Amino acid sequence: MQHSFETLAAIRFGYGFRPGEPDIRDAGQLLAQLQGPDHALQAFPTPDFGTRRQVYKNYRVQVNLAKNQGSEAAPDLKTSKRARKDLVAADINARFSRAILSPNGFRERLAAFWADHFTVVPKGQGPMTVYGDFMDVAIRPNISGRFADILIASTLHPSMIVFLNQNKSFGPNSKTGKNKGLGLNENLAREVLELHTMGVGASYSQADVRQFAELLTGLSSSGSGTQFRVRAAEPGAETILGKSYGGRGKAKLSDIVAFLEDVALHPETARHIARKLAVHFVDDAPDLTLVAHMEQAYLRSGGDLTALYVAMLEHPAAWGLLGGKVKQPFGFIVSGMRAFGATRSQVAGLKAGRVRRMYSLPMASMGQPTLSPPGPNGWPEEAEAWITPQGLAARLQWALLASTRFGSETDPRLFVETTLRDVAGETLKFSVAGSENRTEGLALVLASPEFNRR
Repeated sequence: MQHSFETLAAIRFGYGFRPGEPDIRDAGQLLAQLQGPDHALQAFPTPDFGTRRQVYKNYRVQVNLAKNQGSEAAPDLKTSKRARKDLVAADINARFSRAILSPNGFRERLAAFWADHFTVVPKGQGPMTVYGDFMDVAIRPNISGRFADILIASTLHPSMIVFLNQNKSFGPNSKTGKNKGLGLNENLAREVLELHTMGVGASYSQADVRQFAELLTGLSSSGSGTQFRVRAAEPGAETILGKSYGGRGKAKLSDIVAFLEDVALHPETARHIARKLAVHFVDDAPDLTLVAHMEQAYLRSGGDLTALYVAMLEHPAAWGLLGGKVKQPFGFIVSGMRAFGATRSQVAGLKAGRVRRMYSLPMASMGQPTLSPPGPNGWPEEAEAWITPQGLAARLQWALLASTRFGSETDPRLFVETTLRDVAGETLKFSVAGSENRTEGLALVLASPEFNRR
């Protein structure tokens, strides 16, 4: 049986149904979510980069005082530790609150997709304190513009620079490189080509990676943000994918931007981005004509992301039966909270301990610890990565806890109908109707294959 458009729009392209939220009835309504202000960001703002750095600076000052002079010399150590932890918890809380409460599920799904595409693993106290700025400044404002814009913003953000050790990359023939005997770090160059643009196995060579790494050598970050170190930059022009960049006077940040603009429009980048988006939203093995249609739309539009989304949504293969994908833990928790109609008072402004119990611990148990992707390639998409005995047990445990906390006034028989609609099978409906109590019936819905797949 073909699923209704409303069901497909909510579950495949959003985070599921929420009581009282109007249905999406055509693709134009999905695309309209990308227009205008980011209301979810406005509703749940987080501190700017400068504030974040100050929080971390205060923490480091107190830690160093305690280390060098004893804890009595650092009276604000406990307070500064708490401020740092509270900031990280607030970032996690904001991410969940935006997805749970926003009526713009497609927009929220795209924000999560691009954050994973440009994965940053914030290792250490400083990077974790700053990471929320990467989400709110590099990712969210750029999900519906040109791909070049989100590529440039992500590549040049301090979080990406620190994560991929770009601060430790120096031109071998630069003044700093020669004076201090320092050399290249190819991490950022390799990941931009391999993961963010052209894809694994594309037509670039190791020579291209090295030349790009040399072009990047001036790029660094400091306490005030991104910076360009002319003395660290490799002198001369670099040739990447057959084209020369830089070499006219002193090295400049604009030379790096020029290459990113070009690689954003490379045909292999179009193919890689189109397929990855189709895999995420539609199927682990997407229809080849869907991917080709999206790729062509991307190239025709000059790398416009909205044109890419239009091409995906207008292709018949994007509207096939649900079930080809498994919700990752984040999507599982968000869709569960939405199904219960969780309110702002229940999810916003939570203290660090509550964020840990409500989100961080369950996410870790399900195999997706918050802010800790396994590497720069992000989280796996394949269903088998998430359907494991431990992961399923953790989902069931969360389903029972959430049903107890948020479903005290919810009829399981109504819940299965409003949450899954035409996806709910007769066997599930029968089991829910025959459950021994309310909590068990609600948990059966959340733990069902119908709810966990999309």
